Amino acid sequence: MTKLFSPITIRELTIKNRLWVSPMCMYSCEGQDGIVGQWHLVHLGSRAIGGAGMVIAEASAVSPEGRISPWCPGLWSDDQIAPWKIITDFIRQADSTSCIQLAHAGRKASTHRAQSGSGTVSIADGGWETYSATSEAFEGLAAPKQLAGEKIAGIVEDFAQAALRAKKAGFDAVEIHAAHGYLIHQFLSPVTNKRQDEYGGSLENRAKLLLETVTAVRAAVGESMPVMVRFSATDYVQGGWDQTQTNQVASWCKDLGADLFDLSSGGLVTGVQIPVGPGYQVTFAKSTSAATSADVAAVGQITEAHQAEEILRSGEVDVVLVGREFLRDPYFGLRAASELGAEIDWPVQYQRGRWPSA
Repeated sequence: MTKLFSPITIRELTIKNRLWVSPMCMYSCEGQDGIVGQWHLVHLGSRAIGGAGMVIAEASAVSPEGRISPWCPGLWSDDQIAPWKIITDFIRQADSTSCIQLAHAGRKASTHRAQSGSGTVSIADGGWETYSATSEAFEGLAAPKQLAGEKIAGIVEDFAQAALRAKKAGFDAVEIHAAHGYLIHQFLSPVTNKRQDEYGGSLENRAKLLLETVTAVRAAVGESMPVMVRFSATDYVQGGWDQTQTNQVASWCKDLGADLFDLSSGGLVTGVQIPVGPGYQVTFAKSTSAATSADVAAVGQITEAHQAEEILRSGEVDVVLVGREFLRDPYFGLRAASELGAEIDWPVQYQRGRWPSA
């Protein structure tokens, strides 16, 4: 048995393998109402057929103003539950599991998608005023309002209610997005959080929004459903968010009921030097694993079956998340199993196309 195609159990959920689809924004809710449609069914469903152990749906907003763009999905309304359930039912029928990444974009919200332009979408064109831990703008976007302290409890409740809707929609797990320069990351990092209230200053204070969110989401979904958190392990900025702070906050999150940490990096500011290359973020996951003894997922230019297998066999990484390779090949899971000589069940409809064992 290969490590990549061995099962993993998190709380009461057993996932058939450790090759998962990373959440990737599609900007394809054409009604600009956060409701998913046929694109999302085909996009996510084909990866489930293609052998992924878990399919993680893209960053989905917990409130309308939390969307990255007007074309992003959400779970702020009960109207959004049934369309998502069509997708989760299909993923389950395809012998895979589903997760949704719950997010709030903060000062990086209300942006154009590639085909509509760049920068902030104006209110006249369907955009909205953004807010953040800070009033400083992300480069190229409109300046946000600094979020008042009394409004933060409402955001925590938005995450909790979205998590409850995710459970009703049939998702097997939820992930809290605390990375890539979005709202929770904006509170975590001293680069963007210079607040003087209870949500600023010390690491404990800067982590308060995330810790309250983990607590609220865990209460909303109950004890059996896995709760994951995605971190950017570093801002790549001197004096910014870094691996040591990530590990400490992850440990606190684990104590509050988080089960797995998904380690990415960057996204808070522009103009930084990121040392990209195959597997360039794997060391971040290994560090958090050693510090917390929690399950961790590695991401970042993982494109080959043997590479993924070696990452898992090297120790301290429990899962690999693959993004762009699953965009290039929805059936990367089936191909990877063949290349590794792993005996897995293929969809009966696809048996005629089965590759011979490696």
